Amino acid sequence: MKPFRKLSSMAKSNLLIFQTTSAKTQTLFSPIYKTSALNQIPASLTETRSFCSDSSHTEKIKFRTEKRASAAALSSLADLAVELSNSSDPEALAAVLESKADSLFRNYPDGSASIELLNHLKSSPRIALEVFYWKRKRVDAGIPMVSEEYAKAITLAGRMKNVDLAADLFSEAGINGLCSAAVYNALMSAYMYNSLTKKSLSLFEDLKRDANCRPTIVTYNILLSLFGRSMLVPHMETVLGVIKESNLSPSLHTYNTVIEGYATAWMWDEMERTFESMKASPVRPDIRTHMLMLRGYAHSGNVEKMERTYELVKEEVNERCAPMVRAMIHAYCKSKDTGRVKKIEALMRFLPEVEYRPWLNVLLIWVYAQEDLVEGMENSIYEALKHNTLVMTVNVMHAIIASYFRLNAVDQLAWFVKQAEDAGWRLCRSLYHCKMVMYGLQNRLEEMENVLDEMEVSRFNATKKTFWILYKAYSNAGEKSKVQRLLVLMCKHGFGIPVDASTS
Repeated sequence: MKPFRKLSSMAKSNLLIFQTTSAKTQTLFSPIYKTSALNQIPASLTETRSFCSDSSHTEKIKFRTEKRASAAALSSLADLAVELSNSSDPEALAAVLESKADSLFRNYPDGSASIELLNHLKSSPRIALEVFYWKRKRVDAGIPMVSEEYAKAITLAGRMKNVDLAADLFSEAGINGLCSAAVYNALMSAYMYNSLTKKSLSLFEDLKRDANCRPTIVTYNILLSLFGRSMLVPHMETVLGVIKESNLSPSLHTYNTVIEGYATAWMWDEMERTFESMKASPVRPDIRTHMLMLRGYAHSGNVEKMERTYELVKEEVNERCAPMVRAMIHAYCKSKDTGRVKKIEALMRFLPEVEYRPWLNVLLIWVYAQEDLVEGMENSIYEALKHNTLVMTVNVMHAIIASYFRLNAVDQLAWFVKQAEDAGWRLCRSLYHCKMVMYGLQNRLEEMENVLDEMEVSRFNATKKTFWILYKAYSNAGEKSKVQRLLVLMCKHGFGIPVDASTS
């Protein structure tokens, strides 16, 4: 499949983003990287040498030692994490660690116990870092530090947006001889998630120069994510080519990152080809994969595939993913699905009322208007007015007008026009012309004539169509005197005389 195709000799020679001599590469990167040192990722990345896969450093750090924490120890660590989370200050944390963590950490000098504890505390990064600091002070007491602990701490600092701390921890790991590929990856990720793209790429350069470390699949996953987020698809695809030419196997995170990159760039065919390539590989799609595909199908308007994918992740979407629900509703609004209203209303139940979105409210008005479901349309109009939502789209206003006209609901149209005027919605001459036509058809001539005053207040001048509406209404009502006066006015304004007008 295309995303992981084997590079030809010509392709190898044209890995543009990794060659310093390529003017095209410099042009592609220049909006992001200003310094010459960061205009490209060095050509050495394209070498097809055998990289150490470092399988222990996957997206979730695994322990490299044979000795693992027992089930009882794991349970104790989980309880300890809860107790630490409830501790209010550093002194209380230290007291808990002294009494309950010291023996655990001593029993597992490989660091597995402390890493597991940091995993339990990842939702409380401040407390997790306090645990790391405490553990670091125990080195002189015979409890060594391991590189994975530094990687975890750097990741935590990045999540707290403290990149200076992350960089300091990286330097400390290097001084202590613990600077592994996982530590590099952690700092690259911290830079990336804090939008420090140049620093992330510069660190990648350092990693390739480090004689003791080699890039892993996690490293390249970070590059893929970096380029995918920036919609630099050609660069993302070049990294894929390097992965293919090396001895690194794409991981689940690799595929998900590429799918997300293509979806972000609205490259639907490439997104789907990557998904098919994934299914043909030993890597199995997970719930995130299906969620990414669902988002892609929703944004591309592929309702059929969206519905099939939704069935695979329905529970997750309904319970925890309101943005995905909104994306699906948007897809139905734009579709011609005959049962779209029922499907939209079924999805609406999963949106919290507090999560009001003006754009979605306006879309619902538009859909209900198209379907002539006046009750739903007016309920959505009420919602928009209640939230002071401004409707400035002509197509939506026209859809409302047309719906009222088809239902012959002139009084409801008159109410809507008044509300739209007061709310500052985008008015159009069609609103008033439609009212005039409907009043004329019901022979309510005085109310029809009052619309002319409303038009004047809203600064809409009478046009040829305005006079023709009046002419038809007066003619059908047998108001000959008014017809004669109107014909004079039409001639005066240069609108001509209707061919069916009586000359007598």
